[in-house]
Order: sequence, then structure tokens, then C-alpha cells
Amino acid sequence: MELILHEKPKRPIIIEGFPGIGFVGTIAVEYMINQLKTKSIGHIFDEKIPPIAMIHGDETRRLLEIFYAPKQNLVFVHAISGIKGSEWKVSESILELAKTLNAKEIISLEGVVAPLEDGLSRIFVKSNYPKAEKEFRKMGIEKLESGAVTGVTGALMLKSDHVNSTFLFAETSVGMPDSRSAAELIKYLDVYLGLKIDPKPLRKQAEAFENKLKDMIKLSMKSQNRTKDAKPEDLSYLG
Repeated sequence: MELILHEKPKRPIIIEGFPGIGFVGTIAVEYMINQLKTKSIGHIFDEKIPPIAMIHGDETRRLLEIFYAPKQNLVFVHAISGIKGSEWKVSESILELAKTLNAKEIISLEGVVAPLEDGLSRIFVKSNYPKAEKEFRKMGIEKLESGAVTGVTGALMLKSDHVNSTFLFAETSVGMPDSRSAAELIKYLDVYLGLKIDPKPLRKQAEAFENKLKDMIKLSMKSQNRTKDAKPEDLSYLG
């Protein structure tokens, strides 16, 4: 697995979202890179990643791409596809990115299965960075006290003791893309980072946004199924 960078901003905050439960991390990052004036500065390459070029207006995107918002000094790791069996390597690439850029902090966005009360998603935080945890707790976010975290997020939790790392979890009751829970994550990130992003349009456009992501997921699955010994579940990624 190779980290490829065309630009190296100094001391950014890194935000990563992989397609875990409810795809809330992927959706939240997708929305933020579309709302902020971001540009692609690199990607993570591995032969196991399906060879798919995603057309987005005048841009061509990869399945594991790195974006940068200069004004906010934020770096986003945007993942449409998880790579089952390579979670450790992906987490190492994210930590390599943090080291290369001398990042201030890594923020991971994930979903957690739970029945939603009144359709509202609660947000939980787990952090090794006391300042960040204190700020999120002041907003009313609950501390994650117990549970098992797997995938890239789990690997990062186990390997990121030397980096300021904050993990935010949004409740979701669905297995497919959940834009509403992703909007809840953005609401708190907006306060924490001062982004001035309104999550309301994401809630309103939820159905169209989710259908778009479903189409991309299906395309990725078809590509993997063409490879030797590939299985549909190889695309799945549960955080």
C-alpha cells in the first residue's frame, strides 16, 4: 500500500471517513469536501483497490482519495470503498499521512448500530486528546464507555497512541447509507472546527445522496467480482 501526495500542507487536522455502519463517515466527508473549497492532493494506492474512476463534474475521483481545504487547513481521507483484509495497512497509511504532514489531530467518523429514538442519532466520543474530548463533552456528546470497534477505525484506535486522535460515532439503525446520522456528525464538527457548514441540506437531500452512494457501491462490487476469487462481501466494511 502506497501513500501518494502531490502537496504537503503543514499542521492540518486530518478527518477520515470509511464506509462503515450506515456509511456515515463516507457521507459526512463527501458532504464536507463538496461544501468547502477542497482540492485533491493525493491518494492511497493498492492493487486490491478496484480500478474505478468516479466522474464528478469536471473531476475524476478515486476510491481512496485525499482532499485539502486550504482556508480551514483540513485534510480529508475520503473512502468510497473499504478494503477487507487490509485495515491494518490502511490505518498505517493514515498514520504515515499524519506524520508526513505533522498533523495536529486525526478525527475519525464512524457509525454504531442502535435503535434511533424519535429518529435522532446520538453521538459518542472516544479520544486520547483531552482538550478535544472536553470540548465535545461540553456540547453534550456522550463518552463511549464500552463496545468493540473493528475495521480501519479499530486499527487506528490501537495504533494511534502517539497522535492526537478523536473518534466520533453516530447512531444509525440502518445498514445502508444514512445521511441523517451523518448530518448529526457534521453538526458537532461544525462547532468544534468552526466550519460554518449547514447540515440541513444534507438531511433534505438524504434520499438522492444515498441513492448516489448506493450506485457507487454497486459499481465497486461489480468491479471486485470480476477479479479472481472476489466475493461481493469483500466490499463490505463494518466499523
